[in-house]
Amino acid sequence: MTTTGGKSFRKFLSENKIVALLVVVALIWALFGILTYDADTGTSGFLTARNFSNLLRQMAITGMLAAAMVFVIVAGEIDLSVGSLLGLLGGVAAILDVVLGWPLAGTIATVLLLGAVLGLFNGWLTAYLGIPSFIVTLGGQLAFRGAVLGLTGGITISPVSPGFKYLGQGYLPGWLGNACAIGLFVLLVAMALLTRGKRTKHNLPVATPVAEVARLAAIGALVLGFVLVLNSYQGIPVPVLVLLVVLGLFTVMAKGTVFGRYVYAVGSNAEATRLSGVNVNLVKMLVFGLMGLMAAFAGLATTARLAAGTPSAGFGGELDAIASCFIGGTSMRGGVGSVIGALVGALIMASLDNGMSMLGVDTFWQQIIKGMILVLAVYLDIVSSGNKRA
Repeated sequence: MTTTGGKSFRKFLSENKIVALLVVVALIWALFGILTYDADTGTSGFLTARNFSNLLRQMAITGMLAAAMVFVIVAGEIDLSVGSLLGLLGGVAAILDVVLGWPLAGTIATVLLLGAVLGLFNGWLTAYLGIPSFIVTLGGQLAFRGAVLGLTGGITISPVSPGFKYLGQGYLPGWLGNACAIGLFVLLVAMALLTRGKRTKHNLPVATPVAEVARLAAIGALVLGFVLVLNSYQGIPVPVLVLLVVLGLFTVMAKGTVFGRYVYAVGSNAEATRLSGVNVNLVKMLVFGLMGLMAAFAGLATTARLAAGTPSAGFGGELDAIASCFIGGTSMRGGVGSVIGALVGALIMASLDNGMSMLGVDTFWQQIIKGMILVLAVYLDIVSSGNKRA
């Protein structure tokens, strides 16, 4: 590749990461659509509304973790404990619901509070005691997994109440799904206009009005297609709705709040941010608290989906979340990343899992392929940033 060609390639990757990722998703779906095509029925097993519904429900849990993991990695840290924390919080939810018979609202509130507290504790150890987050969360991974084994006695706790089960297995009515889709699109348009206004105010480059309208129209088409496909089966799954709400809130948090700007500043240059008067330690602790809160949501969704609390729930979840972030364009050096990119990364991971499972690919091959894709994603991050080693 020539120098000019290399620069153009890096510029394309840097400016169009989400577009490139969506193209990858389309190619993956097309490939599995062809490979699962049944000539007798004239249909593809992969390209059905039912399978898309299952695929999105499957990726919702990873997406919840990945959405918060973006903030952790952008801040220059890592969290290896979220899979075990998910399992612990899901086990606590099952105990409160099945064994103690708590009302659903009390169970949800308690689990969310516990997740936030444990996440803040990880952040306190990292930010204020100076223990590297890798060590803190590796220790948490072991401790949380041991705790869930002790609480559950190593057995599955079931069945959860019908109301709890609905959180993981229920669907929204068609009209409500349509309303949520419209709300999401309006929010994304508002964020785009707000971002454009701020960049114009500070004399920063912006896309042409035609390009901006085309981008928003493409987003609208994707949202419309998403809702129509899911409504043609049974509607939007409840965990997917939760993920869409998380997408909206976290996108606003990242792009439209002081806290979001502080997180990116800390990841870009922590010392300069500290000297500018920002409480870097507090920002890092809050990021881990946010991660714990999302682990709680994911734990509730997992227990509800399985209709039981299992000691093995969330095993390896932290690796899928981290991989989703890197595949979605989050930089391993910190300071760069987006929630939408991480969720598209989670969709790629879920699509690979779903498609290879339908084809009967052995589990070890699935792990090998996902590992290769992760390494490739990090390499593309290095290439796009122009920091390739000589």
